[in-house]
Amino acid sequence: MTTHRPSRRAVLAGLAAAGTMPRLAVAQSKPEVGTIVLAPQFGLAYTPLHVMKAEKLIEKHLARAGLPNNKVEWLKTTGGAAANDALLSGSMHVVSGGIGPLLTIWDKTRGNANVRGIGCFDATSLYLNTVNPAVKSIKDFTDKDRIALPAVKVSIQAVTLQMACEAAFGPGQHGKLDHLTVSMAHPDATAAMLSGRSEITAHFSSPPFQFQQIETGKAHKVIGSFEVLGGPVTFNSAYTTAKFRDENPRSYKAVFDALVEAHDFIQKRRADAVKIYIEEEQSKLAVEFINRMVESPELRHTIVPLNTIKYANFMNKVGSLRNKPETWKDYYFPDVHGVAGS
Repeated sequence: MTTHRPSRRAVLAGLAAAGTMPRLAVAQSKPEVGTIVLAPQFGLAYTPLHVMKAEKLIEKHLARAGLPNNKVEWLKTTGGAAANDALLSGSMHVVSGGIGPLLTIWDKTRGNANVRGIGCFDATSLYLNTVNPAVKSIKDFTDKDRIALPAVKVSIQAVTLQMACEAAFGPGQHGKLDHLTVSMAHPDATAAMLSGRSEITAHFSSPPFQFQQIETGKAHKVIGSFEVLGGPVTFNSAYTTAKFRDENPRSYKAVFDALVEAHDFIQKRRADAVKIYIEEEQSKLAVEFINRMVESPELRHTIVPLNTIKYANFMNKVGSLRNKPETWKDYYFPDVHGVAGS
């Protein structure tokens, strides 16, 4: 499959054109939040966040913005729901998660908190793998199979499976395999599926788990999200509230500029980025294996939203979103609007 890769220069030029926020003309003396609190998550897709933390990129841009004494705090959460609750309460300022959770919280907060995306971390194909040799396509699953995924019906893997079902079985058949799905964390699902002693015969996963499963020789890929969406698709993004952006324009811009720089760092210093990922996550994976994943055309780090509107339109059609966006720019802040997103 051929994928379009906008040049780094084109991406940065677009961001420069779009990133001029009128709100940033606020007087420099206006107080801003003293500590920016961020909620990272874990996985290879989140490498831009790890680079931002390890290289102190937000601190660097805060200093450039005249806020040299402001702090950055990275806090762990118990999951996306907890992070979203913290974001809405104001105890966290920037959180991270999949395009599904971003669309959901954008939909729920329209007219109040007005949560929107800051920028993306990656375009990653999520694999539906199985150890059942009889399953070559999603039409081959039977009631004897069980498909593990992060959260039944609501995770982006679950939404992708529903989109695949509608394509395979026809309009209105998006829930065709929902009764086979089981909510399970990626490590547990991987162990269960590969054990051969569990009811779990398939797993809709993410890196590194999906690649590790195939490496064992026990599992094979049935379908990936790139095939379902018809091209590269965003997996994860950073997002925040309009209130934080409006009241802290220099702090917000420092986060955005740090994210842009982190992507530039990953492209120019791939080996250093992999080292940072290993150190931040205390990964036991071999460097060679991580490099193969990072160099795969189905896992690339980019700030550009890709094919997200297809998820939004589908989720609105099946009732998961009340509001139908006209464009991807409805649920991402203007700073990233200069890129060729979708």
